[in-house]
Amino acid sequence: MTNIGPLLAAIVEEASAVILPLWRGEFAMSHKSDASPVTEADHAAEKVILARLRATFPDVPIIAEEDAAAFGTPSAIGPRFFLVDPLDGTKAFVRGDSHFTVNIGLVENGLPVAGAVAAPVQGRTWYTTDQGCERRPFAGKGEAVHVRSWSDQAVALISHTMKPEEAEALKAQYGFAETLAMDSSIKLCIIAEGSADIYPRHGPTMEWDIAAAHAVLVAAGGRLAQPDGQAFLYGKADQGFRNGWFVARGG
Repeated sequence: MTNIGPLLAAIVEEASAVILPLWRGEFAMSHKSDASPVTEADHAAEKVILARLRATFPDVPIIAEEDAAAFGTPSAIGPRFFLVDPLDGTKAFVRGDSHFTVNIGLVENGLPVAGAVAAPVQGRTWYTTDQGCERRPFAGKGEAVHVRSWSDQAVALISHTMKPEEAEALKAQYGFAETLAMDSSIKLCIIAEGSADIYPRHGPTMEWDIAAAHAVLVAAGGRLAQPDGQAFLYGKADQGFRNGWFVARGG
């Protein structure tokens, strides 16, 4: 199961083909119970992904964002399962920004072991392989990518909503030189390909937000851990699959 990254890449690219025609166009939108937006693009992409995963891996449970929003999450989960975010960065999608992603991650024994992340607007996919991590244009030839070494010009990725004083506090804590703001799990992929160095997330996320990109980052030689260095684990069913703080790093 750990060699399924290229297959997952094909699925997220298929879902991206459903999303992209709706970007910057007319689409139906509503709000979930937590007031976050959900669009017909989220639902359409998740429908594609669930159909493909269920047909190919009928015995592997799937925790998917919109299904979880509608029906809740299970109270327990086994050691192997998929985490799916069909459109991470829905707020960016609604604004017409380009940094949103499609994500499928496979978890085994608490760790993400395979994954694929597509960026529909950029037409690129990052995915795990037997040899490490690759990036490819949609349906194109993959090339190996790897994290870069830390330097005194290290770049941190932050969210668009971060206040300047918060960014300065993180700069003092982690020692990076510059910041670049963007949305969604693409931040982890940018680190994986060696274009940035650190993403400190001092705030909540859900497991499906980052599992796929976490797998990609690790496959590229990076790491993602709790701020104190402890392992960052998945399958927290008793917590509704919510995450605590984390720090993602390159070399």
